Amino acid sequence: MPGETIPPYHEMLWATLVAVSDSGGSASVSEIVELAIKYEGYSDEQQAVMHGDGPKTEIQYRLSWARTYLKGMGLLTNSKRGVWSLTSAGHGLLTPDMMANAERGREAVHALWSPYAVELHRSQREKRLAGEGTGTEDSGLTSEGEADAPDWKEQLLDALMAMSPDGFERLAQRLLREAGFISTAVTGRSGDGGIDGLGVYRLSLVSFPVFYQCKRYAGSVGSGAVRDFRGAMAGRGDKGLLITTGTFTAAAKAEATRDGAPPVDLIDGEQLCDLLREYELGVTTAIRQVQDISVDPSFFARI
Repeated sequence: MPGETIPPYHEMLWATLVAVSDSGGSASVSEIVELAIKYEGYSDEQQAVMHGDGPKTEIQYRLSWARTYLKGMGLLTNSKRGVWSLTSAGHGLLTPDMMANAERGREAVHALWSPYAVELHRSQREKRLAGEGTGTEDSGLTSEGEADAPDWKEQLLDALMAMSPDGFERLAQRLLREAGFISTAVTGRSGDGGIDGLGVYRLSLVSFPVFYQCKRYAGSVGSGAVRDFRGAMAGRGDKGLLITTGTFTAAAKAEATRDGAPPVDLIDGEQLCDLLREYELGVTTAIRQVQDISVDPSFFARI
């Protein structure tokens, strides 16, 4: 399905605000994406459209800009840990009456978006004419509004996709060990039903086995993969972990937590990158210090 069938950024503003509001006024990026997709009813086909070569889907990419624009409009703010929350202006916009009438809500946000967009485009045009830049990033606005390098996850996922299947399974094994599993083994072999490994996780005095499966996908993993993995676990254990370099569709997430079935924990490409950074597996973080220097004119006046 071509990318143009997915709504543009400004049509995702209202759903993004509703997602944060429904999460209690603050939400992680993954929560916002999941709730916005559910609110708008995006199909599995739409969710599977990648932005370029990935790692983000087109919906994830456009929602990231929607968050950034809402921050510029003064309706959202974000912390260094990637938690997004409503500002006082955002809370003021999302009144009970507005929340009960989605069409009115969309119109209200669009009324705020229009002058903001005009000013943003004017600023970009002035910078282009002055030869200072040609893109949105040059106007001081970057997706997510964060200072993090925007491409480290793309670089990391490219490296993961270039690994051999066996190497990726061993990396998952190493990651589980770093995360506190007391025993891990790669079991992936023909006839094993798609299970790539088994780990034992200890929680205080209790330990339990966890089966895991690794999928190096550039696209989305659907609900069928979750059902197949759960079927492979049947009779052997009831704790499963599905790891992918791609994304999970809303249907896959719903299937993973379906009532009456053993739950399957999901780790997508974004979360995998964060975990590899947290445990410093092939990723290092350098802390940069910035000095704030101020001048006291009165000091010189007293001399």
